[in-house]
Amino acid sequence: MPQIQLTAPEGALTADGAATIQADLAATLLKWEGAPDTEFFRSLAWSYLHQLPAGAQVTATDADPRFRVDVTVPAGALDDKRKAGLVSDVTAQVLAAAGLTADHALRVWVLIHEQTDGTWGAGGQIFRYADLVKLASTPLD
Repeated sequence: MPQIQLTAPEGALTADGAATIQADLAATLLKWEGAPDTEFFRSLAWSYLHQLPAGAQVTATDADPRFRVDVTVPAGALDDKRKAGLVSDVTAQVLAAAGLTADHALRVWVLIHEQTDGTWGAGGQIFRYADLVKLASTPLD
């Protein structure tokens, strides 16, 4: 039940990038979580695109577009290797969606938020990481 949110200045993404980035980011998050590639798990990977109005994001030196990606996963879902792979892939996807090169990689920040076990609720109930692991290993008909 991961979530991924991209915050970007309005107009910073290409038309093609804006059209595909949410699905691309959700798929990448599932890949690095090690979730099964099923319709059920794809439906649980929520992706948001927050576009800021012009001038709402600047640095102390310029107003070039910067991108923040917030990833929320259950604690324990990503080890260090998976986090590094996720950050690398997400950065590349955001840069591509904005028509930027790897030279601009420091414009993309990825913040991984690990939700403490027992604090993730959905469908009116609490889901623990062990519940999700069990779901992932159970064949769905």
